Amino acid sequence: MTKASDLASSYDLVVIGGGPAGLAAAALAARAGLSTVLFDENPGVGGQIYRAITSSPVKDRAILGVDFWVGAELAAEAKASGALIVNGATVWSLDPTRLVGVSIAGQARLIQASRVIIATGALERPFPIPGWTLPGVMSAGGAQTALKAQGLVPSGRTVMAGGGPLLWLLAAQILRAGGKLDAILDTTPRTNWLRAFAHLPDFVLSPYFSKGLKLLREVRAKVRVIRVDRLEAVGDDKLREVVYGAAGGERRMPADLLLLHQGIVPNVNLAIAAGVTHAWNERQLSFEPVLDENFNSSVHGIAVAGDGAGIAGGTAAAERGRIAAVAAVRALRPEASMPDTQAIRQRLQREEMGRVFLDWLNRPADSFRRPKGDTIVCRCEEVTAGQVRYTANMGCEGPNQMKAFLRCGMGPCQGRLCGLTVTELIAAERRTTPAEVGYFRLRPPVKPITLAELASLPIAETERKAVER
Repeated sequence: MTKASDLASSYDLVVIGGGPAGLAAAALAARAGLSTVLFDENPGVGGQIYRAITSSPVKDRAILGVDFWVGAELAAEAKASGALIVNGATVWSLDPTRLVGVSIAGQARLIQASRVIIATGALERPFPIPGWTLPGVMSAGGAQTALKAQGLVPSGRTVMAGGGPLLWLLAAQILRAGGKLDAILDTTPRTNWLRAFAHLPDFVLSPYFSKGLKLLREVRAKVRVIRVDRLEAVGDDKLREVVYGAAGGERRMPADLLLLHQGIVPNVNLAIAAGVTHAWNERQLSFEPVLDENFNSSVHGIAVAGDGAGIAGGTAAAERGRIAAVAAVRALRPEASMPDTQAIRQRLQREEMGRVFLDWLNRPADSFRRPKGDTIVCRCEEVTAGQVRYTANMGCEGPNQMKAFLRCGMGPCQGRLCGLTVTELIAAERRTTPAEVGYFRLRPPVKPITLAELASLPIAETERKAVER
């Protein structure tokens, strides 16, 4: 295992994140001759989409599906490329000068990079319904991690709720692994078809069409699917039942486990902390970095690739990582031999085909993004939707002011579980747009670290200047 003390003080390229974009970028750059290090905070590479790709106890490839095992090729390429891959590494700081703060096994270092590629991927969109903090309620992504990394499937009365491709994929994976689902509560509004339909031809020609159709048929053949417009988790010390609104009435379903999911959004915290300009994507209902055709950001030398640049899926993420890496190599080693970038862009274009249809079709309903009353919004500080709405009506104009009033976004997650909800609630109450309201202003450390880790920083001459800065 690589220790913090084993790291050099500088690298040509630092890649942050070991998912498909990070692995593809690190492999290409290292083969081209750049001194390359990849930092990932998980025990193994793969990111969420290829979680535990090198160590999963799930040996039957049919359970996780053929697309999952593509990650093994990416991991092997990165390992063979000569890039230094450091797992268990938490990147807690990145500034506009490309100084990277990283901690490994409780020891911190500051690393200077000539170029940085942020490949931190995506997060599940917040799904704040009444009772979502009860034991027995968790995200679909969390359940998928347990399946991939530990081979665990849900037991007891299990209900899935929400919408989006991951929900259906996980349902199929659970069923293939021998698990059982009592129901899927589909929260996707029917009216989404009105906007999505215009983009149907591209979707039919995309790789997603046949895969998606097969997945829906597989799951619907075994699980009852109910379209709902209201959802609540009910219990005392743990989840007891799920209450939902369907066909104009209220119904109750006993449950031991409720898996929630309403899509994924770019993980923007580190990029925002580095000063990268972001813009609101109305179709995907999230903030994403403003990038050029090579995925370079507004901060010189910092690129963002993969789903962190906008949601497009794992295969597209790898192609984005390669494009960003080619740009980094050309900036630092113009003489280096490069693969055909036109071919990479053509593959990326094909993988992104059909995304507009999926985005409009799976757009979460307003009611599931903008809760009311006593529903918890900020889990870290236990702030309710009612408190956020009231404070917005009292004159609070944005999330950063809201920190002073309610401490939203100041807990360990640094707004990852509440940021979009807070922004949308403020925008709704003030009758403006999320773009106008903005997002939390992130400062280092963007991940929790101890004072002991900070104190462990070696004070070499170059690092002393960085610390003093």
